[in-house]
Amino acid sequence: MCKGLTRRDWLALSGLAAGAMAVKKAEARPMETRPTQARSTENARTASSAPAEPVSVAKVHSYDEDLTAQFRQMFDQIGGIDNRVKGKTVGIKVNLTGGGHFPGYTSGDTHWVHPRVVGSAVAAFGALGAKRVRILEGCESRKRGYKLEDKLLQGGWDVNAIRNAAPIVEFEDTDKPGEKQFSLLKVKSTPYVFPAFQMNHSYEDCDFFVSMGKMKNHEEMGLTICIKNLFGITPLGIYGDREKVFHYGQVQSPSGAPVELDPKSNRYEGWRLPRVLVDILGARPVDLAIADGIVSMVGGEGPWVLGSKPVHPGILIVGKNCVNTDAVAAACMGYDPRAGRHEAPYRVYKNPKDHPPEQLQPGDESFQYADNMPLLAEAAGIGSADLNKIDVRGVPIKDAMFEYESFWKSQMPKGMGQS
Repeated sequence: MCKGLTRRDWLALSGLAAGAMAVKKAEARPMETRPTQARSTENARTASSAPAEPVSVAKVHSYDEDLTAQFRQMFDQIGGIDNRVKGKTVGIKVNLTGGGHFPGYTSGDTHWVHPRVVGSAVAAFGALGAKRVRILEGCESRKRGYKLEDKLLQGGWDVNAIRNAAPIVEFEDTDKPGEKQFSLLKVKSTPYVFPAFQMNHSYEDCDFFVSMGKMKNHEEMGLTICIKNLFGITPLGIYGDREKVFHYGQVQSPSGAPVELDPKSNRYEGWRLPRVLVDILGARPVDLAIADGIVSMVGGEGPWVLGSKPVHPGILIVGKNCVNTDAVAAACMGYDPRAGRHEAPYRVYKNPKDHPPEQLQPGDESFQYADNMPLLAEAAGIGSADLNKIDVRGVPIKDAMFEYESFWKSQMPKGMGQS
């Protein structure tokens, strides 16, 4: 797929002259910050002052469509990003969760972001005048000399095509320190669990940070979009077994890494991990969120989850505020962005074979759950999860909606949602 494409090819596909993209200039609203101190987490309160930025929704039926032109239009719809990108370093955290694939599908179709989405976004940033674009993700490999490019090649990506999509494109395995030491990034919002995190230098060095997630269900968290995508920016080179540190709190952060504020707090992952993820978002704020739901999956985050299956929602979403974007994406998936732990998708069922026994029965509920990440982020003042406050542009939610829950439970009328 997309073999041998040069930067000229990416631009020609979208009808763009080199360096020209007609979008309006607009400054992103600065993120609200609060003093770094522990917050009460028993009940997340709605923060009415949480920022609300425009979010663009598009119906895209195939990865073979002109995605670079689509991004141009969507950037324009959210007020433009050219003055944030020109002459700057853009870092894109892509989602490359796990391995394997469904029969007849690639990893990029269903549970990784698709290489054409990545390449087209890189081309759009290059045409806006970005100084360099870095593709960021952890390889989760201990092989000596193993690079992010190797993982992408194993997933069937044409790395050279993406490298040629902009003047300077780099790839960084963020599980390792790279050429510099790990950076310490403090949580700018009031933290729930951790006051700061160690991260690869590229997350600190980039001027414009993009979270590019896949619109999927998640076995433990209910949903994974652009906030959950940030879990991968915590490096294995520092934290080792991230499940024990972040999911379950079975062990504390290793020496030299910031430790959690209250080691006696709730250890149930449905309570703990959503708060950790909001802390990560507070430490490395997102300047642009891109949610790939053109092809995806329901019932879990990867083909290893029992009962999961591929779907064709045909949705692409872009927004300047990660929380706003996830809220709109959840609505496009047929969910209430303000759903509680007793409602879909946050009332979950976890395979008992894959989880510690204590994680199968939370102490504060009679059922397995995950707390709503956008609502927690809203309470922290990072962004609004209220659709009444978010200006949705492009395709209305009701026209873009693909009901993940119904399709997963085989309740959708035959033929709906298929490309």
